[in-house]
Amino acid sequence: MSATTATLALTDQDKATIRSAAYGAVSLLAAASDKPHKAATAGSIALLASTGEIGHLLNAKSKDIHLSGKTVAALADQVLPALAAAAIVLEGQNPAEAANFRTTVLVAVEAAAATSSTGQPVVAEMTRKITAALHNA
Repeated sequence: MSATTATLALTDQDKATIRSAAYGAVSLLAAASDKPHKAATAGSIALLASTGEIGHLLNAKSKDIHLSGKTVAALADQVLPALAAAAIVLEGQNPAEAANFRTTVLVAVEAAAATSSTGQPVVAEMTRKITAALHNA
């Protein structure tokens, strides 16, 4: 275990779930946006700017983020449960890092949503679903 995750005893699967959840949330927002490339870029930059153990985890070079699906519904079926699972795992090990994860994801979602030129109701609803998944843990 690296020094950056000393207080989090995460399995490789836990790490993959956390990364997939965070980047998946940005992908969901991008899919709901009228400017998907800008939304994805803004959200990803926000994730890369995160701090603490979650920041180290999200910034690690990894090929364990697996998001698939040809529709927003299929992507949501993967991402929303992953968000809840990630929050549960983190809450059980380090409540402060669980809070950091939730805040990090919500800031990334907010950054992605801010790229929308129309303030779309679709973006607002996807943000609500992501927020609910993070807090239903």
